[in-house]
Amino acid sequence: MADDYSARLNEMPEGWLQAMGITVTLATKDEVRAELMVGEEHLQGYGIVHGGVHCGLIESLASIGAALFAMPRGQHVVGLENNTSFIRAVRLGAKLRAIATPITRGQRTQVWESRVIDEEDRVVAMGRVRLLCLEADQSLAGEQVKGVLHPEKP
Repeated sequence: MADDYSARLNEMPEGWLQAMGITVTLATKDEVRAELMVGEEHLQGYGIVHGGVHCGLIESLASIGAALFAMPRGQHVVGLENNTSFIRAVRLGAKLRAIATPITRGQRTQVWESRVIDEEDRVVAMGRVRLLCLEADQSLAGEQVKGVLHPEKP
């Protein structure tokens, strides 16, 4: 089995995953999983999970997996497209799981698919994320890209 970087991700002191209370339960180059207990901070005005939470969770897991695949090649990744579909409404107190797996992983782009699932194993949201693989010397928004994970270091 590939190296699991979930503990390293969960130890990060800041970032969107931490702000949303998301726990990564598996993080490899071939699959990323996470869990989330729906709290008040995740809801929109109708009392259901905000679509941005689903989009952010789907993109985050895809980005983690894509980065774990790209970094040993000396690359970083950045999202180009996130297409998320909302299937079922979710309310306060629900426990959600998310799973992301690759569809294709090329030299320049990767496409990952993610599903968000409720306690009854029903899909509540699903999406595809397309990511660009950047070489180590390429800049992003005028700055050098700095990776959070370094698979080449234990």
